[in-house]
Amino acid sequence: MEMDKKLVTPGEFLSDEVALADEGTYVEDGKVFSSVFGIASLKNHIRVVPLSGKYIPRPGDMIIGIVTEVSFSNWIVDIRSPYEGLLHISEFPRRIENTDMSKYLTVGDSIMTLVRDVDPKMKVELTLNDQRLRQIKEGRIIDVTPSKVPRLIGRNGSMIAMLKNETNCNIFVGQNGRIWLTGKDKGMDMAVKAIFKIERESHIPGLTDRMIKFFKDEKHKPIKEPEKEIVETEEVKIEEPAEVEKPAEDVFEEEKPGGILDELLGDNK
Repeated sequence: MEMDKKLVTPGEFLSDEVALADEGTYVEDGKVFSSVFGIASLKNHIRVVPLSGKYIPRPGDMIIGIVTEVSFSNWIVDIRSPYEGLLHISEFPRRIENTDMSKYLTVGDSIMTLVRDVDPKMKVELTLNDQRLRQIKEGRIIDVTPSKVPRLIGRNGSMIAMLKNETNCNIFVGQNGRIWLTGKDKGMDMAVKAIFKIERESHIPGLTDRMIKFFKDEKHKPIKEPEKEIVETEEVKIEEPAEVEKPAEDVFEEEKPGGILDELLGDNK
């Protein structure tokens, strides 16, 4: 993290230069203080960018990152945080040369990774040196507000278990609010709708009952009709190719029986 930026809390002293005070600050007795919890920028102007809803990395978090840059010895990774993640070449699961880094991970690649360490200056070190971690090559990745992750998982994993069972998808929820889904297209479509519904309505009581009704209603839609209906109904014909398209599911079966994500999350179906 740059030296002119730091994590601050409400009421924290920032500067004596009152003339430079900007958004996210207030002035009292000739001094500038932070008015919010966030990242203070002290260059040119004194402003604080609030962090509400942002992901703050902690050691041990399993997250999903996207490679944004390949440097001499590090992959720079977007982790949906004010701080970028650094994946050092030594944290890759096999020994490779610096000149070959882009052959293994390049800009735009997604990875399931682990936050190995976060120092006081918020340098975030990542690792792939764990059998649970890997590059993501199939399925879909969607983003939700990181603060909604506990609600998506539910008490004792109840909500995520319902999502998996009702959609027949493998689902991994990263602590940074990135979610990896694999399964048949129609199952993933339903899972995405359900996840965004949970994100929108997590603050309203009775969410579990509403989700039960949501899945019941979805399954009563004419998605799977008798064979004669497939011929007669154009809507069903559009969905028909997804029935036979199974690349994501097949990849999982080849790598680990029962599905990678089920094994990672200890979900015994």
